Amino acid sequence: MAKTAQHPVLVIMGVSGSGKSTVAGLVAGKLGWDLAEGDDLHPASNVAKMQAGEPLTDEDRWPWLESIAEWIRAHARDGTPGVITCSALKKVYRDALRGEGVVFVFLQGSKDKISDRLASRHGHFMPPALLESQFDALEAPTEDEDFISLCVSALPSEEAQEIIDRLHLETADAATP
Repeated sequence: MAKTAQHPVLVIMGVSGSGKSTVAGLVAGKLGWDLAEGDDLHPASNVAKMQAGEPLTDEDRWPWLESIAEWIRAHARDGTPGVITCSALKKVYRDALRGEGVVFVFLQGSKDKISDRLASRHGHFMPPALLESQFDALEAPTEDEDFISLCVSALPSEEAQEIIDRLHLETADAATP
């Protein structure tokens, strides 16, 4: 279960279509923290593969995960708070990203709910046809990991506020007199 102290890096995780980018942007904005979109760190070969409807393999994911891990390490090392998105579907992936002050925020929902979201999403390289492979690969976080879980049934702004409240984080506007 997640610690309640101020954390330098949140990893917003879940399958494609769970709302990672939207929620991460809202959280980072409310906190005044750095934000990185994990999808932007994918090598071009991964993007092309997903656009072609091919699921990524572990071999495909490791260079991408290393880029995300480096972003996390740099922020943790500098004491700079940040929010980054990453599907982080498997425990072994999260193990590569874990570190002091890193908290995973697991956005979870049913296949039907996520599928509906993906069907209405436009302009993203991840086609809805790959959702099944994401759920097949998904290993929910376990008690030995620093995480919180949220059901994706609320509005993104409510989900963002729940993350802030549950982790006892101070918003940027609360820090100013």
